[in-house]
Order: sequence, then structure tokens, then C-alpha cells
Amino acid sequence: MERETLFEIKALYRDDFRITGFTFGSGEPAVCVVGSMRGNENQQLFACSSLIRRLTELEKSGRIVPDKKILVIPCANPYSMNIKKRFWSIDNTDINRMFPGYDQGETTQRIAAGLFEAVRGYRYGIQFASFYMPGAFVPHVRMMKTGYENVELARRFGLPYVVLHTPRPFDTTTLNYNWQIWETNAFSIYTTNTARVDKASAKQAVDAILNFMADQGVIRYQGCGGYRSRVIESEDFVPVRAENAGFFDAYVEPGEEVARGQLLARIWDPYLGVELSALHAPVHGTVAFVHDEDMTYESTAVLKLIRAPAWNDL
Repeated sequence: MERETLFEIKALYRDDFRITGFTFGSGEPAVCVVGSMRGNENQQLFACSSLIRRLTELEKSGRIVPDKKILVIPCANPYSMNIKKRFWSIDNTDINRMFPGYDQGETTQRIAAGLFEAVRGYRYGIQFASFYMPGAFVPHVRMMKTGYENVELARRFGLPYVVLHTPRPFDTTTLNYNWQIWETNAFSIYTTNTARVDKASAKQAVDAILNFMADQGVIRYQGCGGYRSRVIESEDFVPVRAENAGFFDAYVEPGEEVARGQLLARIWDPYLGVELSALHAPVHGTVAFVHDEDMTYESTAVLKLIRAPAWNDL
């Protein structure tokens, strides 16, 4: 393993800003994995550190395939991680909305440009991503529909779901989208949590990446078989919205199977402590997303369901 500073900005009043990478093997740029880009992505950082530990063990035992290089970048935003602020600490901009970057632009544009220069050219690009809404997701692989996506490759991770997402205008400035445009097979891995570490979910994601790298001939590794992934469109998620603002109390977890009409959550009046509304499943399916903050606003999508096959929804 080699540790190197991939990008650096000198600072006047605090330690310099650095993006650190860890390289395994040498030769063809085969796989690049990027962890947290936002200051609350503790789970993504933890998953990357777990992957680095596993790759270190594999390298010591000679199981990195010759002429294959793997790069892991645990954190691309250490400043925001240090102060627990989701976006850039100075102007609240999102690095993952700045790609491919501009090396003469604003700070986050320069960071994106420096990071993209380091990760561009790898055959496979994997990002530990987080959702824009606070909550817990069922583990899945997400791909942008750019015309370059490869669904069969995404299935090789062996996670329960492959989600295809039609990019909106602001998605065109994400790492995943630009990786694909620059001819890298790009995947976003979603684990259960973001701000809190879920060790079991992180291990599942790391195992999935190792299985994928073994399948693509990058490492010699014998793991578990994983799932036969179901492919769905992101637009096919069935949202369940809060009917009132108040305290949110969920009774289900991501990955749980539910029946149409089943009680999923309640919302409580924050002043009176009485029930304002009860949320029920509109379809048979699997819980894909659960809001995980104590309070919610009216009309917020607090749950998302993956509809069961039509023959089950009777």
C-alpha cells in the first residue's frame, strides 16, 4: 500500500486541505473507490476504512492481480468532516455538484477538479454515496442513465437492488455522471446509514466491492455469492408522504416486506402529544427508505417502497 496526497490547498489559519489516497498494486488503473464528500458521511468514511484494511490484507498475501492498480480515497472533504457540517464549511456548497470542476474557479470547483484529475481514467469507479434526504436506505447500487451505463456489471456486486436513475440537470455535475461521460464504468453504493455507522451494512458493501473486483479479475478473492439483484427505476419508488408536521415514529425498517394497508408510521402533535395521522402502505412491497429524524414536515416523503411484482399486489 502506498499513501499519497492527491490534491492540496494551502491554508492561512488551519491545517492545509488535503485529499489522501491509498494505492494497492500497480499498472493499469483498474478500480477507484471514493468515500465521503460531505461532512456528515461517517458511514461512507467507515466503509472506506474497512475496505482499505481488507485490501491491505489481500496485498500482503499476494492477491492483488499483477498489473492492476486500485485507488481508495476515504474522504474528499476533511474540513467539513472536522466540524460535522454536511457541505463546504465556508459557503455551504456541495463538492458533489461541482464536477468535472474548474481549477481556476471557486474553492469547491477547484477541489472537484483536483479530485477528478486523480480519479479520471480508471476502468471502474465506485462511490460510497448518501441520499439528499436524511434517512436509511436498503443497500443498493445506483447508476445514472447516461447511455453508458452497464446494468449487468452493476449486478456483479451482488447487492439486493440495482437502481437506474434518469439524471436531472443538477445530476450532470456529480462524480458518477462525469465518470461515465469520461468512459469509466461508474457505480454509487448506498449503505443503510449516513451520519451513524452501521457496521453490518458497511461490511455488506465492502464484501460486494471485493466480490466485484474478483469477478473483474482485479483481485484473487473468494467471497459469498450475494443476491440476484433486482433492477428497478428510481422513478418507480412509491413515496409515502407525511400528512402533518410533527414527531415521526416509524414501525418498519429498510428491507422489510410490507403488505398493502399495513401501518408503517405515526405522526404525533409536538405540542399536545396526540396522534395526528397514521401512515399505511399503499401497495405490497419492500421498504426502501425510512426517514430517520425525530421531526418531519408536512408532505415530506418519509418512506419509499419498492412495489412487489404485480402478481403479489392483489
